[in-house]
Amino acid sequence: MAGFGAVLRVREFRALLLAEVLSVAGDQVARVALALVVFGRTSSAALTGLTYALTFVPAVLGGFLLSGLADRHPRRTVVVATDVVRGILAAAMAVPGLPLWLLWGLVGVLTLASAPFKAAQLALLPDVLPAELYQAGMGLRQIGTQAVQVAGFGLGGVLVTAAGPTVALLGNAATFLASAAIVVLSVRPRPAARAARTTAPPVKTGPVLVAVYGFAAMIGFLVVPEGLAAPYAAAAGIAPSGVGLLMAADPAGSVLGGWWAARTASRPHRPPRSVAVPAALAGLPLVVCPLLPGPLWTVTLWALSGGLSTVYLIRLQAAVVGLIPDDRRGTVLGRLSTCLYSAQGVAIVAAGLLAEQTGPVTAVAVSGALATLTALAAAATWRATATPPTESRP
Repeated sequence: MAGFGAVLRVREFRALLLAEVLSVAGDQVARVALALVVFGRTSSAALTGLTYALTFVPAVLGGFLLSGLADRHPRRTVVVATDVVRGILAAAMAVPGLPLWLLWGLVGVLTLASAPFKAAQLALLPDVLPAELYQAGMGLRQIGTQAVQVAGFGLGGVLVTAAGPTVALLGNAATFLASAAIVVLSVRPRPAARAARTTAPPVKTGPVLVAVYGFAAMIGFLVVPEGLAAPYAAAAGIAPSGVGLLMAADPAGSVLGGWWAARTASRPHRPPRSVAVPAALAGLPLVVCPLLPGPLWTVTLWALSGGLSTVYLIRLQAAVVGLIPDDRRGTVLGRLSTCLYSAQGVAIVAAGLLAEQTGPVTAVAVSGALATLTALAAAATWRATATPPTESRP
């Protein structure tokens, strides 16, 4: 079994993981600080929400337009350059009394710059990890980033309370610059993927990518419970103190899913089956939630769904790395990450509207059913594109 210990012995992977963890932690702290700054100056919930949205929305545009930079330029250079740019922008956001329009502009550009960083970083991981360690590495990455996201919000609240938002925002800038320094010192330079392109004939992956993006988009249905945790608890008769447990169920399951994906990495996996099975199963615990009420069952079912979703996502990324030529890897992985990102926001908004009509318990069950159906459709599409058509007889 390829374990976490073997992965952590790879120096370049340790550097990339530490760089990402620092960036994620800084982002979470900055979100808390920005929310408090804007609300303190405007007393407006709408403007505070707009500021928070600007830490996410521009990444969608950047993912589709800028991910190709990770293939046209050396990926290490893209990672370092975007980290330095984000560090400078984050430091500028810490200037006291900055006009809100300028603050929002800086937040938007910083978020936009995160897209090529993510594309280059994801495309570098298969370069630094041997194939037999790749899934274990992705599992460890999932565990680390999930843990840091949860801890970052708590750290942000403590830091802003103790030192003020300016110090918190400067701390965010420092994490980006530290990330850049770590990559420069520990990750060796490689040529741009397209510059190293071979003369081999191009591989047709367009039809398969339809299925890949379908699997990516269905994650939106699986994060609906986290977005509806508060109204779900009220409708299901769960005490308000249980809302936090409901929201923590998916991340906790994700940690276990990352561990399981790493543990089973050495077993033979044949996509689309290896991806489709956990993907289709991930929706079923949400479907049965109305049949098993109560906080203990709900937390267990949501955690199970989160674990299975993490397993299929890690296997999906491993399958993409095996399918996509290196000179297109950054573009595809960057857009895949953007698809995951945007699908979550769209699905939660849609589920919220559905919950207004049917109730949150039904909305969660419907989301689980749609996730399973999407997984089956994506698997059928993938299998059809992988099977050569039979010749018709005259």
